[in-house]
Amino acid sequence: MDATNPMPLETGPAPLEMRPHRGYSLFWRTFFFLALLLFGSIVAWLQTFRALESEPRAIQSAQQLASLVNLSRVALRYSDSIARVSLIKTLADEEQVRITQREPTDKFELFDSDELGKRIGEKLKTRLGYDTVVASAVNGQKGLWVGFTIDEDSYWLLTDPSKVGPSRNSTWVIWLITAAALSLAGAAFIARLINRPLKQLSFAASRMRDGDFDASRLDEKVATSEIREVNIGFNRMAEQLSKIEQDRVIMLAGISHDLRTPLARLRLETELSVSDLDARAHMAADIAQLDAIIDKFLDYARPEPPHLEAVSLNAVVAAAVYAVSDYEDMRVTVNISENMTILADQVELSRVISNLLENARRYGKTPETGIAWVEIVARIRDQWVLIKVRDHGKGVAPEILPKLTSPFFRGDAARTAATGAGLGLAIVEKTIHRMGGMFSLANTASGGLVAHIKLRRA
Repeated sequence: MDATNPMPLETGPAPLEMRPHRGYSLFWRTFFFLALLLFGSIVAWLQTFRALESEPRAIQSAQQLASLVNLSRVALRYSDSIARVSLIKTLADEEQVRITQREPTDKFELFDSDELGKRIGEKLKTRLGYDTVVASAVNGQKGLWVGFTIDEDSYWLLTDPSKVGPSRNSTWVIWLITAAALSLAGAAFIARLINRPLKQLSFAASRMRDGDFDASRLDEKVATSEIREVNIGFNRMAEQLSKIEQDRVIMLAGISHDLRTPLARLRLETELSVSDLDARAHMAADIAQLDAIIDKFLDYARPEPPHLEAVSLNAVVAAAVYAVSDYEDMRVTVNISENMTILADQVELSRVISNLLENARRYGKTPETGIAWVEIVARIRDQWVLIKVRDHGKGVAPEILPKLTSPFFRGDAARTAATGAGLGLAIVEKTIHRMGGMFSLANTASGGLVAHIKLRRA
């Protein structure tokens, strides 16, 4: 065995089972669609309101401005020059209305930047005459300017733009932001309300998958009738599965106990009564194999979840490799960084590595040398530790590969020369899943079978 000179391990993309599946949760999907629906409804409502409100607002604003211009025109027309100066000053001080002479050289910008401004201008021209000018700036000075005539003289009337109401664009933006914020908050609340029972069901199903039937019980008194019926059905199913699991464990434990007693007697009688050394060795090997098969049954039927803690991967692999160091038909190379720790059950992880090494020794021997060359490599990726255990045998047929982890399945003759119960890889997969990891098998491009293990870092 060589544990210091690691052979180059087959590299390449991890199988699909080892890659994290990315997608949107039900909460975010529900939230997105509700938010989109509410936001679209708000925009449609705002557009409808703008269309219905635009005409009345333009008429009202034009009436106010026309009244202001007419009053100013009458006051200026029937006042003398001295009273006119006093009147203009009074309007500027008390009403914030400024009246100035309009010159032919004045430069102005029309008050038609939006649909409302155009409508106000049209209404004012209708009431005051088509020579009326409505401007948003005159000679660079901003404001609401109305140009009108008195006989042969032309004037500008400057007033506050707020007389036609607040800025249309800013008002709609404020209302739109407020409505959007309320819609997003409502969508988040509704999505959370919808997602909560499904999240509880998902958690209970995961606990039941790990064998914790007591923690998988759901509330049977919720207000929603459909969810209450689902919870009741799930709880009854969990109770039945728990009873079936207990019966299965009791049955297998009883079978193991009942079989081991006669096996022990057979071994003792064989050693005492059979004089042929070869026959006695074969019979003892058969009895040992039966005992090992019983252990496999008990390992596969183990119901309790493992106790996870920080485990030194280096120590576990070293112990497993040391156990097979005396095998002449097996060579193991190890390539693991120092002080690599993972979140696992040390006993369960040792059983996993031992099962994989035993599987490689039985079925992964190279045809030329008859020796099983096994490589164990571990790498850190984000919060996970990826472990690869690879042999250099013939591999397996692609159609058989997904079935290797099925209980009691035994593949083609190329990899099943030895006898067994067909539970080794099934036990490995079940154990890794119970520790919160992932397990998969794949053929390598250069020949042989590789086992991928993914466990969390401690």
